[in-house]
Amino acid sequence: METVYTVKGMTCGHCVSSVSAEVGRIDGVTGVRIDLTTGAVAVTSTEPLARAAVAAAVDEAGYELIGAQS
Repeated sequence: METVYTVKGMTCGHCVSSVSAEVGRIDGVTGVRIDLTTGAVAVTSTEPLARAAVAAAVDEAGYELIGAQS
């Protein structure tokens, strides 16, 4: 399954790497694609993810989760 989240504050390739690494550590995540221009973070997972887990991972990377759509 894929869910697209919107993350605020990413401005460069390092930002993308940080968010990808943190979100990629969540159990069940099989892929992370990020569009830096829009802040869209497409997360592929084997099962639905708790929004709180994704928000915590994004926060750990230093950014803010502001939205999600399945």
